[in-house]
Amino acid sequence: MKGQSRLDQIMDYLKSHNLVTVEQLVAAISASPATIRRDLIKLDQEGVISRSHGGVTLNRFIPAQPTTQEKSQRHLAEKQAIAHRAASLVKSGDSVVLDAGTTMLELARELTHLQLRVITADLHIALFLSEFKQIEVTIIGGRIDDSSQSCIGDHGRRFLRTVYPDIAFVSCNSWSLEKGITTPTEEKAGLKQDLLVNSRRRVLLADSSKYGSWSLFCVSPLQGLTDIITDKYLEADVRAELDAQPFQLMLTA
Repeated sequence: MKGQSRLDQIMDYLKSHNLVTVEQLVAAISASPATIRRDLIKLDQEGVISRSHGGVTLNRFIPAQPTTQEKSQRHLAEKQAIAHRAASLVKSGDSVVLDAGTTMLELARELTHLQLRVITADLHIALFLSEFKQIEVTIIGGRIDDSSQSCIGDHGRRFLRTVYPDIAFVSCNSWSLEKGITTPTEEKAGLKQDLLVNSRRRVLLADSSKYGSWSLFCVSPLQGLTDIITDKYLEADVRAELDAQPFQLMLTA
């Protein structure tokens, strides 16, 4: 089994158990104790789990931003399904803002047949879309964040406050009805706020594994969005809560 798929299995197991031991994970994941311990060390360093003598628990507080490489293979099928659903909201001639991130890159791949004006902070997205002549690409500029290879800082924020796009798609590492969209840094929170501020339609793309997690800085309450697109694995009770809110909740097939 590939290492990243094994990490996803560990995370899924932790979500349904309050406290687990290495032995339980060995049995559930069908991996050796040494392999499981290495995976737990990695997750601990990322701040995703808490380890103690009694076992391992899921840490729903995310203190730091994972790198693009770390995120690239996690829940890839879910990200692709979310991107496919999101692409159905976009029509030729639209002006679209794409946040940075791996789900946003999957969305960019779904939009290449359309004539669009795209604004993004993400270098990977900008370079990819620049290959398509019918898509006008603007990158917001500013300092480059080395963990996400995207633009951050006041330069990009000032630019975002001057545009009025048809749709803004925002990504996140953590979201919940209680705390909204959150991010580990004040700088990222501010940029995401400006990304959303003037858009006619404000859409969150986030897989269900991120639900219930939180970080220090709030981007927006969920009620500040018009739409949320997530995967079909969102728990039924959470789905019912979100369905009662003023935004539109859309699940993948």
